[in-house]
Amino acid sequence: MREKFEYGTGRRKTATARTRLYTGSGAIVINGRSCEEYFPRKTLQMIIRQPLVLSKMADKLDVKVNVSGGGVTGQAEAVRHGISRALLRVEPELRAVFKKSGLLTRDARKKERKKYGLRAARARYQYSKR
Repeated sequence: MREKFEYGTGRRKTATARTRLYTGSGAIVINGRSCEEYFPRKTLQMIIRQPLVLSKMADKLDVKVNVSGGGVTGQAEAVRHGISRALLRVEPELRAVFKKSGLLTRDARKKERKKYGLRAARARYQYSKR
């Protein structure tokens, strides 16, 4: 194991990402696999790297993430949230920049539960008058 690290927890929908930042060369490891292998879509890779690029620390820190729950997009956004929180522990001056970009706000939107008597959360069964 490496020496000192900074920790951040990110969440989105039902996904939870436990993030650790180490000093290093810029490698991102998610659940034991590289970022490109775990998230093959370029948009998700861009989402994950957003806080590192914004703070200009993409090549100075190694990121190790354990993420579970949810789908791929929810997991990617949870990782971004966790990296942002951990970066604040490294450099507290980034708070204003991250706040303006909306990286510190936990996106509380979740899937709404299905209600009884309805077809889905809000969708009703078709009504026939005649």
